[in-house]
Amino acid sequence: MTTEPITSTLSTGHGRRILALLCAVAFLDFVDASITNVALPHIKTDLGFSVQTLQWVPSAYLLTYGGLMLLGGRLSDLLGRRNVLLAGTVIVGVSSLVGGFAGNAEVFIAARLVQGVGAALMLPAALSILTTTFTTDRERQSALGVWAGVAGLSSAVGILAGGVLTDGPGWRWVMFVNPIACVLLIPAILVLLPRDEAAVRTKHFDFVGSFVVTAGMMLLVYALVKAPDRGWDAARTWIELAGAAALLALFVLIERRAGEPILPLSLFKIPGLAAANITGLIGFAGMLSMFYFLTLYMQTVLGFSAIAAGAAYLPLTFGIGIGAGVGSKLITKVGSRVVISVGALIVAAGLFTLSRVPVDGGYLEHILPGLLLVALGSGPVFVGVTTAANAGVGPIRAGAAAAVLNSAQQLGGALGLAILSAVATSRIHDQLASGVATPAATTSGLGYALAVGGAFAVAAALIALATVNTRQDPHEAKGAA
Repeated sequence: MTTEPITSTLSTGHGRRILALLCAVAFLDFVDASITNVALPHIKTDLGFSVQTLQWVPSAYLLTYGGLMLLGGRLSDLLGRRNVLLAGTVIVGVSSLVGGFAGNAEVFIAARLVQGVGAALMLPAALSILTTTFTTDRERQSALGVWAGVAGLSSAVGILAGGVLTDGPGWRWVMFVNPIACVLLIPAILVLLPRDEAAVRTKHFDFVGSFVVTAGMMLLVYALVKAPDRGWDAARTWIELAGAAALLALFVLIERRAGEPILPLSLFKIPGLAAANITGLIGFAGMLSMFYFLTLYMQTVLGFSAIAAGAAYLPLTFGIGIGAGVGSKLITKVGSRVVISVGALIVAAGLFTLSRVPVDGGYLEHILPGLLLVALGSGPVFVGVTTAANAGVGPIRAGAAAAVLNSAQQLGGALGLAILSAVATSRIHDQLASGVATPAATTSGLGYALAVGGAFAVAAALIALATVNTRQDPHEAKGAA
């Protein structure tokens, strides 16, 4: 067993400031995935969204965020992580400003798509900086624990902030806060992060692979979003699904032949890495979708104001923080595999509890118990998956590994929202056709969606059993890339 040096980067003031900066980047990017949820009714009214197209407010960001993150991770290895982080921050700031001033639905969705592009550059660059800055076993474990805790908190904080801003200065401020944050981040990046050399020296970029995988994912989510309206038996639905499958299969073939692939398939030779990323994808499909459906329930069925719906998630923020802290400690004792699996089962119990909310439900008796279960379970899942998905990855592939993890999580969020929206919409239509009142039909549809999310969490718990049981050493897995 190797001996830890007396002084590590994380024990210095400069190291802690770097960690705080990187966590702030993660916080901003993850918040943007949820901050618009509470504002959706106001955005719908002001910009003329239809019920069917409103889902693209959260989905547009998740789609480009996840679809282009592999390219972002690869670029951070090829062009220097600080450079890519700066570029992504500028893109997020400018696109958010445009979105805040948008006068119609088309401009707003375009701004959200570009916002996702910027985030796709920022997040893998930041995570790869973290894994290459904090290099000793213990400090990397601690840094990853803090990072994952912040990532888990951010979605809930995004909902709370969205409610405060919507009921305060107005919904446009859910976009305007980003340029302010970016103006603060850019000087900090320039001061705290040194210029870094490219981890991989090549002039070849896998733009073809990036285009194909993004097109495949966009077509897949689009098909899932439109299927409830067209019908699952419609020819166009199946043509689009088949086209998406063909594009994703083509992407794998491209990566096998590419000299400098955007997704080095050698990464998946690392034991447990594929399982860790699939766990993240499936788990996020259920967890992130909860915010969308539960917020709609509170606002459209129970009549909560935007700020009340946001405040309803306040216990969740504390619960995730506690869960992440406990999970980080438990990893060193029982390993990440147990932490992820047990955490995911707790999340599943919370989602199943929430799926049973009645049309005349109350917050304390029907919503809070499920929220607390989701909070206490998701913190350990975030920490465990982040640790397991970075185990055994060398510095040359740090950006790619970070991109794979975050791409899996965000694509899971986008696909989960599409699938669960299809489930909810189908159930609502069936209930309305049977003469059920709109509030009861809506509650039934959202309940079905949350139950499916719970099933996803159970699946994530089972898949997590195939991950490497990382303890103190994130390089425990053999075959580092």
